[in-house]
Amino acid sequence: MNKAVEYIFLFLVFPGFIFSSSMGLFIGWIDRKVTARLQWRKGPPWYQNFIDVAKLLFYKETLIPEGVSRVFFLGMPVIAAAGAALVSTIVLVINANPARGFIGDLVVIVYLLMIPSISLMLGGFTSENSLASLGASREMKLMLSYELPFILALIVPIMKSGYAIRIGDIITSQNNGLVIGSFSGVLSFLVMVFCIQAKLGFVPFDMAEAETEIISGPYIEYSGKALAIFKLGKAMMLFIIPVFLITLYFGGIKFNAEGFIKNIFQYLAILFLMIVIKNTNPRVRIDHAMKFFWGIVTITAVISVVLAYMGY
Repeated sequence: MNKAVEYIFLFLVFPGFIFSSSMGLFIGWIDRKVTARLQWRKGPPWYQNFIDVAKLLFYKETLIPEGVSRVFFLGMPVIAAAGAALVSTIVLVINANPARGFIGDLVVIVYLLMIPSISLMLGGFTSENSLASLGASREMKLMLSYELPFILALIVPIMKSGYAIRIGDIITSQNNGLVIGSFSGVLSFLVMVFCIQAKLGFVPFDMAEAETEIISGPYIEYSGKALAIFKLGKAMMLFIIPVFLITLYFGGIKFNAEGFIKNIFQYLAILFLMIVIKNTNPRVRIDHAMKFFWGIVTITAVISVVLAYMGY
């Protein structure tokens, strides 16, 4: 019984849903604030994202399109948020204690990271709106594009850690040298950055939502609590994915003063890189994104794997 209570607490409170979504909303404010400064604007206050989600949760009506499956339509945001919360819980718990990992936990994380995108895609198709279906179709094509180089890039930390597929083993193996400290690690990291840019739906890979073209795509029929839960899932992904990269390439989160300060700078550097890419590139067409990921990004990922195998 105590174990069950502990697991529920980890998933729902800390480091799961409540903690990760709160951090994600705050990180989202940093994104909006830096973006505003780059555009010579003031930007919103730090609590703006919290207010926006609270309005959706408590004041806005949840409208359901006529003729759609109510359970399926409302279930997709919940599944997306649950997947993101599970990723956050597993990654942070293992960072706190690498021994708490389980065999193949890295493979599980890869699958869980796909759930928010799949849920968004299915939610768009379920809503039976032509623009939502178009956005969901773009999301599906984009996902098929970036998943291959994402998995190839992931092979480099696995090889560098002695072919470990446990996150804890990858963390402890970097006591002898960080993955990012090798040439193959740098190439793999750069591939990952582009892939997570697409996974998060950031510019230039936001064609699935494309507010100015298809009015938010898969989100168009979502409102109220359902839209708020989708936004919380996306906020959790924004928070945990840089932590996941720190885990794979920088030796994980260190729970001492010096190491934690380094982690904060590493996190901010990754976040700033994502924001710069977001604000210095226009939205690309879906066919251009597919060519980009299946072309130069996949080739770079393959090169990084070959170099890792050669010991570089």
